[in-house]
Amino acid sequence: MNHSSSRQEILDKIRKVSNRPQPEMYETEFDNQAVYKPILPDAVSCFKNELEAISGICFVVENETELFEKLRKELTERELKSVYCRDSEIAAKLSTFKIPFSNRPEDFEVMTCGITACEFLIARTGSVLVSSSGESGRQMNIFPPVHIVLANSSQLVDFPEDALIAIQKKYNNRLPSAITTITGPSRTADIEKTLVLGAHGPKELLVFILKNLE
Repeated sequence: MNHSSSRQEILDKIRKVSNRPQPEMYETEFDNQAVYKPILPDAVSCFKNELEAISGICFVVENETELFEKLRKELTERELKSVYCRDSEIAAKLSTFKIPFSNRPEDFEVMTCGITACEFLIARTGSVLVSSSGESGRQMNIFPPVHIVLANSSQLVDFPEDALIAIQKKYNNRLPSAITTITGPSRTADIEKTLVLGAHGPKELLVFILKNLE
């Protein structure tokens, strides 16, 4: 085949593709209820069910004393002795309830458990929204083998879009340098399609939610 015939053949193929009828494009508006399942029976229960469906653990407590007593019990039963916390507000509560912890830089790499706060909880997906803002920074969300998050039910939002709107409002559009959603323990199925927990971050995720009492 000579160059001219090859060129003509390529041009003919391009022409055929160009002459194909183009699909019509339509814009469709969806609200959250049309895209996601509804939040049932309530935001707290929905979050707990979704998180536990993806191997996370959620405790819902009625008061601060119950929260820290349950936290102490979990740390003891799991034999988590190297607890690390950078958040000064949480650290003060740990001291009040006599739960041993460290925030010394030299203890960071030997921690078995890290305790942090969060920005928001997303009920529909069971996700925790965290950011680099605050004392915990970025490392505490990915380095600890066991990640414990302490939150309040007032931090619950229904859908991922609501979390993004809420964090923009919170920081008045001066957003932190890193915003991340954590959906259950770290996992991968890259190796022979076998699910492995803790491959790229914490192997366990525990969330304690303190309910706002009306």
